[in-house]
Amino acid sequence: MLAAVLNAFGEKLEIADLELAPPGPGEVEVAIRASGVCHSDWNTISGATPSVVPAVLGHEGAGVVERVGDGVEDLRPGDRVVLSWLPACSRCRQCRSGRPNLCEAADAAMFAGTLLDGSIRLSRGGAAVHHYSLLSTFAERAVVPAASCVKIRDDVPLTVAALVGCAVTTGIGAVVRRARVEAGSTAVVFGAGGVGLSVVQGCHLAGAAAIAVVDPVEAKRRTARELGATHAFDPAADDPVAAVCELTHGGADYGFEAAGIPAVMRQTFEAVRRGGTVVYIGLPDEGASVALPGSEVVRGERIVTGSYYGSTSAADDMPAILDLYAAGRLDLDRLVSRTYRLEEINEAFADMLAGRVARGVITFDGADA
Repeated sequence: MLAAVLNAFGEKLEIADLELAPPGPGEVEVAIRASGVCHSDWNTISGATPSVVPAVLGHEGAGVVERVGDGVEDLRPGDRVVLSWLPACSRCRQCRSGRPNLCEAADAAMFAGTLLDGSIRLSRGGAAVHHYSLLSTFAERAVVPAASCVKIRDDVPLTVAALVGCAVTTGIGAVVRRARVEAGSTAVVFGAGGVGLSVVQGCHLAGAAAIAVVDPVEAKRRTARELGATHAFDPAADDPVAAVCELTHGGADYGFEAAGIPAVMRQTFEAVRRGGTVVYIGLPDEGASVALPGSEVVRGERIVTGSYYGSTSAADDMPAILDLYAAGRLDLDRLVSRTYRLEEINEAFADMLAGRVARGVITFDGADA
């Protein structure tokens, strides 16, 4: 099969012909139909996030089950699935306490570049090629843990469904599950990529009265307004903290940072009122620190929290999000700015870095089925 391989940090992805071993016990082989191009993949390409190479990247995908390994009973060939890069084990302390997005077993395998049992199904000429986030969706097919497969309804395009595998679930979950935004409240969103635009839609869905977006790209600000933002600020032209504080009479009730930039994380804190909630979603470079004013952390009583994978349960929340999309309550089509073939993957990353797309999606045959 063809796949996009990262051979070394800082290099372009190589389109290569790889071997894919059959699924083992508790695993599933999926024909990938669509895979979103996420900034987290770029963090790995650049070396900002530790990983192992060579590896097939991609962690935001959807497709069709082709075959299942021993012990898999609830999936069968032909099932349409969204892939979760965090398959909860249901046994560790985090899973047992109702926090499957913090699953300890999945996290360990993710950083090792293997599947859950420590094995690798990808190879080239007999040499192992590592998995990425337990999925490796920049490929025609993938072997993944059965727990990564979330069955979905038949009437949504897989191009759209792929984004629910990461950006949409991360953004909406941060609003609904982590922040628990209340109707009539005010919110500010720093960063209007795929995740930030999903935050906007989540806030709109929750009934926020004012939703401000801060992003330097005019097209993204315009899209944010079309998806429910009431105000949009260009940080190159406005002081975003001052603008948000003036709009909200002293600071927003909720602040979301979806860029993973320490300086912007500080601005998000400053744009939220005392007693408000600050949610950090974007992942900074490994080892980066965020400087917050110590006295104001105490006196202001803001809740400062992270949200990993939207603080969601993939098996429950991904189908629910697609139900909202099918009912016309979420406009996920607008998030797909452009589609690319696998051979154009490096162009897709270039467009993402230049701010030309909200989300680019790599498509394979059958993506719109």
